[in-house]
Amino acid sequence: MPQDGGVYVPSSIEDLRRWIYYIDEKTTFTSIAGTITSALINDEFSPIICESIATQAFPFKPEVKQLDEKLFMMDLYTGYTGCHRDFGVSYLCSYLEKTLQLQGGQALILDYTDGELGSLLARVLKNKKHIKAVLVYQKGRVTGLSESDLFWNGGNIYPVEMQGSEDYIKEQISAIFKEDDFVKKHAITVSNTTNVCRLLGQIFFFPYSFAQIKNKVDSDIYYALDSGNYATLMAGLYSWRFALPVSGFFVPSTSSLCADINGSPVMLDEYTQNKQDDFATPINPANLERLKSFFNQNQLMMRNFVYPVNVNDKQRELAAKELYTKYKVFADPETARAYAAIREKADSVYADEGSIVLMAYNHPSLSADYCRHVTGRTPDMPENIREAIKPFKMTEPVISGAEELKKIIQKIK
Repeated sequence: MPQDGGVYVPSSIEDLRRWIYYIDEKTTFTSIAGTITSALINDEFSPIICESIATQAFPFKPEVKQLDEKLFMMDLYTGYTGCHRDFGVSYLCSYLEKTLQLQGGQALILDYTDGELGSLLARVLKNKKHIKAVLVYQKGRVTGLSESDLFWNGGNIYPVEMQGSEDYIKEQISAIFKEDDFVKKHAITVSNTTNVCRLLGQIFFFPYSFAQIKNKVDSDIYYALDSGNYATLMAGLYSWRFALPVSGFFVPSTSSLCADINGSPVMLDEYTQNKQDDFATPINPANLERLKSFFNQNQLMMRNFVYPVNVNDKQRELAAKELYTKYKVFADPETARAYAAIREKADSVYADEGSIVLMAYNHPSLSADYCRHVTGRTPDMPENIREAIKPFKMTEPVISGAEELKKIIQKIK
């Protein structure tokens, strides 16, 4: 992170208009990822190396399906653990490994996780020579690991259980990141979307979905997505910057980004101030800072481009039921919220012959109780997801704070 406590953003993005209109449903996801990687980093790596980064990162791809004439759905849970983060983390690690392989050095990922991230990193770091990860869990929350993944058995993952709440553990990790010399000495980074490379890995969703549906639609394309930590929305906005034909984004309102009395998006200053004594910490994704920067530079565009929609629990539940009864699609709460936003605004979109892409972040089996509550049925859980959430018993002692965590980091070579 920059010394001023902010976050990195792309300084410039090429206009890829001619390339965008050339791609179609036959263009592979890895080809799109390789081309955009080359455009983002300009002359740092050759196009061949950029293609290899993408190929190694993505043995999987999103699934885009048509639900009806004007509604499409993009499943982003087709990776290792059934979460959309699989794409960004896999891309980050592939890019970082290639950089370190060519330029020398080692890197250490330090992150908090409530479970699945450990399983994901164990998978994407397997056989990598230049990256290791120290992952901090609450006691009893370690999942998805095997003995061969562990650092002391020759693997790349060092799982650590720490006493205390999630907030306390994140404070301890953040305290380490404030020690600049220690961070530089041990080449420490994070795998969440505070890391701009992890965020850029989510840009590929948008041109890929456009390529998949461009020959099936005749007018404007909108996206509906849950707000989450705003990483995917930022990725979509960056896609618009390099000339992807996007007409707008529907997102459920939050206390940070909501609509004013006229329906225009508003970012409340009290939620987005960046104080020097309370700066954005690496351990907490900082996309509100990026969104605020984008918003301030493009206020007129944002008013006509980002559409926050108020969605309550009843609307979310009705949306989930409709997805199942109408399309036989199970929806987790996040996907249901995004579809509820569509239900509120669809008339104006469809009146202009527009089409909508609904983005589904996580496999519905990870929200099996919610699906059963809404539909009376439970989605099947694929074996890879079952393995990712399988409890793993730790034998190492539980630690209590940052100083013990620093001693562990010092042991990593």
